Amino acid sequence: MDRGTVGSANRGRLQVEVRSEGRSEVVTPVGELDHHTADLLRVPLERAVEAGRTRLVVDCSRLDFCDSTGLNVLLGARLKAEAGGGGVHLAGMQPVVARVFEITGAEAVFTVHASLDDALSS
Repeated sequence: MDRGTVGSANRGRLQVEVRSEGRSEVVTPVGELDHHTADLLRVPLERAVEAGRTRLVVDCSRLDFCDSTGLNVLLGARLKAEAGGGGVHLAGMQPVVARVFEITGAEAVFTVHASLDDALSS
């Protein structure tokens, strides 16, 4: 399995790490995803899809907060990935983040996994 680090970005409250692992592009947001930090996540997700990496795994295990802007970034990535024959898999959501997806009904449109390992092995 290849485990090449693609890069990372940081803007105060959010850091985003990106790496390729097998057939997946693993994107790990760390911190708070909101309207001030959303582009830090949007850009690597869009770049991955543009590069043909349409199986996106978002490791949410270190995401402390997600507002509607962050949710919209993930929904947009889902549409682009699915248009390319792939999808977005969410892994390891903390309860506070999972609650946002539950309240909005967004959990129904994503493939949600208990852990990153589960997401990568599916």
